[in-house]
Amino acid sequence: SSCHGLLLARSIMLLLRGKSTYPGCSDFRSRLYYVQVIARDAGLWQFHATRTAMGFILLGVAAKAFGFRLLPVRAWAVAVRSALHGTAMVIYFGCLAFLPVATVAAGLFTAPIFTLVISRVAFGIPIGPFRVVAALVGFAGAILVLGLGQGAVAGPATVLPIVAGGLYALGNIATRQWCEDETAGTLLMGFFAALGLFGLIGMAVLAVWQPDVPVGAEGFILRGAVWPTASFLFWTFVQATGSLLGVGMMIRAYQIAEASRVAIFEYVILPASALWAYLLWGEVLGGQEALGIVMIFAAGLIMAVRGR
Repeated sequence: SSCHGLLLARSIMLLLRGKSTYPGCSDFRSRLYYVQVIARDAGLWQFHATRTAMGFILLGVAAKAFGFRLLPVRAWAVAVRSALHGTAMVIYFGCLAFLPVATVAAGLFTAPIFTLVISRVAFGIPIGPFRVVAALVGFAGAILVLGLGQGAVAGPATVLPIVAGGLYALGNIATRQWCEDETAGTLLMGFFAALGLFGLIGMAVLAVWQPDVPVGAEGFILRGAVWPTASFLFWTFVQATGSLLGVGMMIRAYQIAEASRVAIFEYVILPASALWAYLLWGEVLGGQEALGIVMIFAAGLIMAVRGR
């Protein structure tokens, strides 16, 4: 999804400064190339706004071609879900300004655990022991892959990524509980709209604030609106297209299955990233990261076989 892909954006700046905090961080330099292309030409907030505009056009064309509905059945439910996910993403990006990438990413991967707890406490959905074990094993695997603890410092600010993980979990639960009758296209439009709105707000704030912006990728978060380059527009379009497909499929999964079951499979972003890094650049994982990915696959297998 877009949040996973963009979570790496701030790590570009940390990598360029040599401040990444998890093992093997130098291996991420080449795999972040295409994000670097976007980051050196424009800012995060302009990226969100531009991608939303492109996403709306693509959704409109797809809705016309395939005849699916974009108008919401329950506008309030779609708005709340979009606000939950949009706010979670803004908290993540804010945290990336002053917390290690691994710490913030680990906050993202608390979402499946929050999903289990909220599903049980708020909605009374029965949660079997295998589902609990799968969530814990998957989270532990994610921690191993991220290398949390390698230089990370705990403090009050580290609670913020966990808060964002809770908001993300609430949005996932709302997908089935409140938005089951919506089309995936409707929820996609709401999600893109929320991020696009935050993008416009961010550009407006930066236009008034006008901070000193580092040159290139390091200025990604602080850069306001600039004249877009052809490269920026092309790769933003590629990212918008991929997000529509990936996020759309994830939304549909949350609509047709219990959120506590689907959430476990969000951990697959880490082994999937490792697979593409190997196929594209021949990068090989270290022992700790490999063990973490095995644990993530084990969590998915538990859910597939016994997660009832």
